[in-house]
Parts: sequence; C-alpha cells; structure tokens
Amino acid sequence: MGAMSVRSQSSEPSELPEAAHRSGFACFVGRPNAGKSTLTNALVGQKVAITANQPQTTRHTVRGIVHRPEAQLILVDTPGLHKPRTLLGERLNDVVRTTWAEVDVIGFCLPANEKLGPGDRFIAKELAGIRKSPKVAIITKTDLVDSKTLAQQLIAVDQLGKELGITWAEIVPVSATANKQVDLLADLLIPMLPEGPPLYPEGDLTDEPEQVMIAELIREAALEGVRDELPHSIAVVVEEMLPREDRPADKPLLDIHANVFIERPSQKGIIIGPKGKRLKDVGIKSRKQIEALLGTPVFLDLHVKVAKDWQRDPKQLRRLGF
Repeated sequence: MGAMSVRSQSSEPSELPEAAHRSGFACFVGRPNAGKSTLTNALVGQKVAITANQPQTTRHTVRGIVHRPEAQLILVDTPGLHKPRTLLGERLNDVVRTTWAEVDVIGFCLPANEKLGPGDRFIAKELAGIRKSPKVAIITKTDLVDSKTLAQQLIAVDQLGKELGITWAEIVPVSATANKQVDLLADLLIPMLPEGPPLYPEGDLTDEPEQVMIAELIREAALEGVRDELPHSIAVVVEEMLPREDRPADKPLLDIHANVFIERPSQKGIIIGPKGKRLKDVGIKSRKQIEALLGTPVFLDLHVKVAKDWQRDPKQLRRLGF
C-alpha cells in the first residue's frame, strides 16, 4: 500500500507533556447518505443532526459540539453538495462552499459498502480546490463489509486522492453505529484545530436555536415512510412555543404550534394519511424526541399547509428560513 497511513486503534499513546487547549471547526462532507449525520451524533453522543435514511434531509448548519478536557471540536453539518436543479439547490451549494473554506478540518465521508461513484468524484474535485483546510478521508459504515472489501475501499480512496492531487491528512475507517474508531477519529481531528479556549459553554451540544432543532425532528418524523415523495417538498416552521399558563411549577407543559409546509395539495393526503393516522404518528414520534431534547412535557399542535412551489420562490424560501 506504499506510504499510506491507515489508522487503527492499537498503538499505545506515549506520555506527552500537557498540551495547550485547542478548539475549532470540522465539517463532514460526502454525497447524500454517506453517514455524515450518524457520525456527528456518535461523536457528540446525542442526537443533534437529523438522520432520516433518505438523501438530502440536512438543511441547516447543525453544529454538534464534542467536549474534551483538552479540546472542543465543533462539527458543522452542511447540506450535501449536489448538482443544483432549483434555486434552493443553488443556495444550499453556496452555503456548502462558504462553510468548507472557513473550517479548520474537512472530513470526507465515503461509505465502505458502496464503490466510489461520480457523486464522490464531484465532491472530491471541489475539495481539491480548497487549499487551506486539511482533509481527512473517513470510510464510514465499516460494520457492513468484510476486511477484504474495506481494504479495497481504502486503496481506492488513496488512489482518488493521488489522482486529484489531494493529500489526505489521514484515512480512517469508522463505524458510527457499532461505535468503532469514533473516539480515534476525534483524537486525530483535534490536533488539526488551532490552539484556543473553548468557544461554547461545557453543557452545550449544539448552538442551533431550539425552534430549528424541533422543526428538524418533526420534519424527520414526517419524512419517515414517504420514500417516494421528494424529501425536499417538506418544510417545517415552529410558529410558537409557549409555556401553558395555570400549570403548577412541578408539572409544566410547553405548547408548541408547528406548520408542516408542502408544495402541492396532492401531497397533503400523503402526510396526513387515512383518517389522519400518519400525521398523528408523526406527532407522537416527534413529541417524544422533542420532550427528550427539552426535558419537559410538550403538547404538540401540527398543521399541514400548502406553500405552492416553495423551493423555487425566493420570497417563500426566506419565510421558511432559507
């Protein structure tokens, strides 16, 4: 395999003098469904990024924060870069490129169980143009393949770098679901961060406003089971969050009113389901997750509304938070 270094968690760390505290930003890139959000959640140890198993569901820059005594690693989760077909697509791609240029390290996620394809090349070419940030190739989903397939993928990724003139700072195989080498990955990313004090208070896991995170949880629940409908045609806006009045202090209740926006009236039935069953399930599922996130009982009031062709309309995009 030549001079390529593939890290595995075997070597004993040597005793090092006390190092300065580091803090900085890392961002995971990769084509849709490459395991970026699952990896973010595994590193942070709590569900912060949305992980519907459908491509292109991450829209906001959800940051997960990994706290270590010696470092703070802030993960910026950008939407997948893809060939844009709509105004929303173009806007997402601009967000991606700006983010890549500003982070301290980029992790390029490539699933172990799929051969490198045009989507990976498209992103790798873009990465080759970004000079400043070190790039780490992360082979994800290693629990799904045998060691021979993994070895072939490692060689293919090494080759891809050579072909495009990218020097991988590291090539690291991980499995977020089996929690293999996830800590090792953090150990490798941290030295690439600049020295500096923590940028966020210790309890923080993400700096996303709560409303945005709640909207993402509802959106994720609404996407589940509607494989055939475009995930992009759902947007969720939390209209208001109010503590219910006249509740005793030890039994608070938070009222959350949210709208699920779709593009066409024909999609309404799909989201609501026969006799409203699907929407009810979406409410139950997302309410549990919202309660876990906020640590308080919630009354969730969901409404489905049509916002005609919102993906192509700049005014609507702004109103829906893009």
